[in-house]
Amino acid sequence: MTLNIERIREDFPILKQTVNGEPLIYLDNAATTQKPQAVIDALVHYYSTQNANVHRGIHTLSQQATDAFEAVREQTARFINAPSARSVIFTRGTTESVNLISYSWGESNLQPGDVIVTSQMEHHSNFVPWQRLAEKKGAELRLIPVTETGLLDLEAAAQLIDHRTKIVAVTQMSNVLGTLNDVQALARLAHAQGALIFVDGAQSVPHLPVDVQALDCDFLAFSAHKMAGPTGIGVLWGREEILAQMEPFHGGGAMIKEVFESHSTWGDLPYRFEAGTPHIEGVLGLGATLTYLTTLGMEKIHAYETLLTSYALEGLAKIEGLKLYGPQDAAQRGGILSFNLEQIHPADVGSLLDQQGIAIRTGHHCCQPLMRRFEVNGMARASFYFYNTLSEIDALLAGLQRVQRIFAKARKQTQTTH
Repeated sequence: MTLNIERIREDFPILKQTVNGEPLIYLDNAATTQKPQAVIDALVHYYSTQNANVHRGIHTLSQQATDAFEAVREQTARFINAPSARSVIFTRGTTESVNLISYSWGESNLQPGDVIVTSQMEHHSNFVPWQRLAEKKGAELRLIPVTETGLLDLEAAAQLIDHRTKIVAVTQMSNVLGTLNDVQALARLAHAQGALIFVDGAQSVPHLPVDVQALDCDFLAFSAHKMAGPTGIGVLWGREEILAQMEPFHGGGAMIKEVFESHSTWGDLPYRFEAGTPHIEGVLGLGATLTYLTTLGMEKIHAYETLLTSYALEGLAKIEGLKLYGPQDAAQRGGILSFNLEQIHPADVGSLLDQQGIAIRTGHHCCQPLMRRFEVNGMARASFYFYNTLSEIDALLAGLQRVQRIFAKARKQTQTTH
């Protein structure tokens, strides 16, 4: 059975609106995704019927909120096939998850002369924390290079990951190139040297089945807002035996076991990493989105998005003067397509498409090292989710050709004037 896209689109209220007098075509899903009514309803239901703090009260509302909150932790563990819900930590998002690891694990385990390996294609969230840690601890930061076709150079990676390497931090799917990286191969390289591997799943977990045991990773992080869930809530999964040895990231309520005047002891997993009142409604919203995605089926979502990507790649290839970055094969990438139009600034591309009701992203996409790798200041990026359609891709292709005609006319007028 395939996805009924028109039926699915009915679940997303925002898709019914117009922008600049045109039907909204939302192609900025790598930045954030739209929310189905089920997720919106989950937030309203919590505030309308269950609003209370969790883990701290014996009264009925608190117990109901706590039970619902912890049920989502179990649900999240199942979604990524984690061995135990104890190793599922709720954070504010992927960025906080990376910072948590770099601080709580890095401060205790990194010494001068050790090596951190990441890559040229990383989002700043999975680059800057490691860069700061390396500077602070006197460690070396090494970058796996990106080939001209947008793939990680695994031969170079095998040389960069050596006996001094303590952790490898890589994205499973590039937020710019859409590249699907072979994180299992990188995990084998890391573990062969006694190193850990952290996988940034911000772009992959929303779009394809992710199994932490099959990946053989040591840490995985992702954000709810990139998978039809609320903003401000994310997940960090880590191997339980590693998390148990890590110091807390934040101090405060809920993360302690006992507090004395002279010292404190830390709570059990996962609570030692969840100081203070959590983003309760965000967690419940995450639960609603996990239910929604599971009902659709992650395999079906991935298959449909591969179809969209293949269709878009074929269409973009026919536009003269368009340079596409990343793999040309839809099987090697997710539904993220970054490109530039010759002699047209990406910001102008984005602005003119917006006038046609088409939302894309432009700029460096929080990947400045990758921009330098391809010798550009920025790119235009269209990114898909399961509620997008082939007709919307047709509109994007037509919109890009219209942008080219507008600029060609402007250049001709300029030449005539001079």
